[in-house]
Amino acid sequence: MKKLPLAFAMLAAFAGSAAAQSNVTIYGLIDGGVEHQSGGAAGSVTKVTSGVQNASRIGFKGTEDLGGGLSALFTLENGFALDTGAALQGGALFGRQAFVGLKGGFGTVTLGRQYTPIFTSLCGVIDPFACGLAGNAANLMSQGGTAATGGGPRTNNAIKYAAPVISGVLAEVTYGLGETAGDTSALRTLGGQVGYAAGPLVVRLAHNNVNNATATARSRVTTLGAKYDFGMAAVHFAYAVNKNAVAGNTNVAQADTRDVMLGVSAPVGNGTVLASYIRKSDQTAVGNDANQFALGYTYALSKRTNLYTSFARIDNTVANNAVGFYTAGNATDAGSGDRSFNVGVRHTF
Repeated sequence: MKKLPLAFAMLAAFAGSAAAQSNVTIYGLIDGGVEHQSGGAAGSVTKVTSGVQNASRIGFKGTEDLGGGLSALFTLENGFALDTGAALQGGALFGRQAFVGLKGGFGTVTLGRQYTPIFTSLCGVIDPFACGLAGNAANLMSQGGTAATGGGPRTNNAIKYAAPVISGVLAEVTYGLGETAGDTSALRTLGGQVGYAAGPLVVRLAHNNVNNATATARSRVTTLGAKYDFGMAAVHFAYAVNKNAVAGNTNVAQADTRDVMLGVSAPVGNGTVLASYIRKSDQTAVGNDANQFALGYTYALSKRTNLYTSFARIDNTVANNAVGFYTAGNATDAGSGDRSFNVGVRHTF
């Protein structure tokens, strides 16, 4: 762990010296709150926690103009826990994002550890809670991900191509190499999304396919989402089909489920009211269904600092009869029970 401060110091020095040749930015987000989780098998717990609304991070990103409309770009982003100072993402130095690429009239090509198309679609645009706070859509809905990293919102060893946005239409594809000796299909990931944005309307269709231990065991997630902003409020909708979910994509991997999310976000003074309902329907004979109800509020103290509070409750069906089968978490914590309440502050720089 002593190597981490040295690594950050070296990167900061590099950022200063490289500024003359390229555009390098140091940025970050610090999120800390108090959370009460209840309804778990081990009982209730109250804790100071990090990354409730958005995960705490520090990052370095930059671009260099290569001439002729071509530019180079990179992003290196570290995730950490504010309450303990520990590194997240398994202790990886840049576990949140780490990629380099080229951008031009042809679009953008990047190589490295990158977000899945489903994550950027569901969490970046569609979910009113942006996959954070207690109402995190990822409590019940998959973000894609690979078996190699335990599911979740990122793909290792990824090659991503994003086409230029034309008349509001976007398209991208991500290919993650499994890098398994003797079997090029094992752990291989293929994902993509298409979208349209014009005025108040945003629509996204995203897909993620992961080959697990063998090429015949595939995890497939497809999500269709939309958001329409009426001015006084915006409505949010998502529908997802999950087949053989990778453990970690949701609280519990299920063989075959359908998810529906309805949400609303409305500006109120200097803040925003958030609400959503998610229904998870198990298509197998087991019948492990769940419903999530969530309400939240964020209040802007400035352009970079806001307060937040939120509450979520998950009703698990009698069929599974297991306390904590699906749990209410937040942007960094999967949660320990079926109810969660939090308050906190978030600052970006």
